[in-house]
Amino acid sequence: MTDHSELDELFPRQKDDLRKDRYRLGVVVGGSLSKGLAVKLDAGDLPGGLIEQIAVGSYVVIEGLTARKFFSIVTDIALDSTNPSIETMPPDDDFVSEIYRSTVTYGRASVAPMLVLEREDSDPKPVKTIPAHFSLVYHASEQDVARVFGEEDETHFYLGSPLEMDQVKVNLNLVRFVQRSSGVFGKSGTGKSFITRTLLAGIINSGSASCLIFDMHNDYGWAVKNETGSEFKGLQQLFSSNQVNVITLDPKTSLSRGGRSDGTLHIPYDQIDPEDVAMLAGVLALSDIQVNALYFLRRKLGRGWFRILLSDEEESQELLDQFVESGDLVKGTLGAIQRKFEIFRRMGFLKEKVSDDVVETIFHKLNSGTSIVLEFGTFGDSLPAYMFVANYLTRRIHSRYVAAKNHAFGKKEDEPRPLLIVIEEAHKFLDQEIAHHTIFGTIARELRKYNVTLLIVDQRPSGIDDEVMSQIGTRVTCLLDNESDIRAVFSGISGAGALREVLARLDTQQQALIMGHAVPMPVVIRPRNYGEELYASLGYLDVDGQTERAQQAKEALFGD
Repeated sequence: MTDHSELDELFPRQKDDLRKDRYRLGVVVGGSLSKGLAVKLDAGDLPGGLIEQIAVGSYVVIEGLTARKFFSIVTDIALDSTNPSIETMPPDDDFVSEIYRSTVTYGRASVAPMLVLEREDSDPKPVKTIPAHFSLVYHASEQDVARVFGEEDETHFYLGSPLEMDQVKVNLNLVRFVQRSSGVFGKSGTGKSFITRTLLAGIINSGSASCLIFDMHNDYGWAVKNETGSEFKGLQQLFSSNQVNVITLDPKTSLSRGGRSDGTLHIPYDQIDPEDVAMLAGVLALSDIQVNALYFLRRKLGRGWFRILLSDEEESQELLDQFVESGDLVKGTLGAIQRKFEIFRRMGFLKEKVSDDVVETIFHKLNSGTSIVLEFGTFGDSLPAYMFVANYLTRRIHSRYVAAKNHAFGKKEDEPRPLLIVIEEAHKFLDQEIAHHTIFGTIARELRKYNVTLLIVDQRPSGIDDEVMSQIGTRVTCLLDNESDIRAVFSGISGAGALREVLARLDTQQQALIMGHAVPMPVVIRPRNYGEELYASLGYLDVDGQTERAQQAKEALFGD
């Protein structure tokens, strides 16, 4: 008998050849585009069939009866049988159990189609239809996944690998990532900071945007330690001073942690506006009447209003008492404001007079391509201090960007460089009550109108205003166990119902679900290790590496 027969002409073997790097899982037996497809799993060669070889979040390829291939994600796995009595009268004998497993029981998988390839040489497109009954389902190969997420290049950054595919790189489109505001979510201890630091390293290295990082917990500057005490390099060690500068509010703490600071932030009293304090109303328990009183004092006292409120001088108090005597202010309101303003006395970075314009300095650095890490040191333990500084700088930097963008007006080369502002504890800035009145809510709603976007890092996404969450372009989500937080992460995401189960099954660490603007489809990844391999990919050399490179350069110039 020859290898080729008339049957080959009727039933070509080409499809089987194309599948040699995959293995078959089953066939499509039902479902819909909105609710996902039902797949009956094959019996397989192992006891129990393929049911234990499939994980929620893994990828499958469905070959339609036409040339279409549907790239899909497994969202649920279930057991089923052709005999309902199995559940009430299960077999009590191993031999009978084995017979039942091979004849009566089977596994089912729920699969959500995400992308479709019309032809072998076509680009993946959003899915708008579904495969027919009995279409064959295959485990996605590494080549399939790589084709969807593209190759790593200057603007596509390797962030991690899909589950059970360590050799495949999921590459994030950094240009699209910084075009819209993005978020990194997850409960405490799930690795949010390490993923954020990896993302920022990729953005800085590619030059996709400048970053202004409000480093509340000193995680991004010189170095950081994990829960076991292992130390990892911060952005300041990985990049040159032309790429990353660290400005600190607490020079002593920065020095004691081994880092170097490129400047110290001091904010002068006479540059503070009521808008800088109004955002702290919830934290300082300022009532609406007290907030309105701040605007009144600013109008009457001019630039010196903040200094006068904090002053112990008799002359300043007499000036304030005049407003009480004239009936413009209630004595109780004034007294409450002064008591609550005591917290500003403990913020050592506030000064009566400052010679340098730190806002202008930071703006020029950002616009020239230097990212800024603002370390808070011991002030990071004070939420009012963090919120005050973040609001103060962001309002003014954003104002500079608006002016620069308007001044350029159509001249692409004169437009300000894209800016990504990174804030932690984002729900404090973007909750439903204040999001519409803060600069952070404004930036989120503007998308990229003025070349400024946000990267919000938070463990309580449910505390963020719904309208702001709907504008979040790319969402990197680690494990969340609060139902309201899970619901918030999926707000505005099509097919959210199918992905909820995927998120619920993430490991407590080192896994994340990415979805949105910067990836072609949702993907569960194991983030790349933040260590030597990443350092080397960014061009970092340790002392030995620097010595070796210097020796190679010397030999190239002078010979052995």
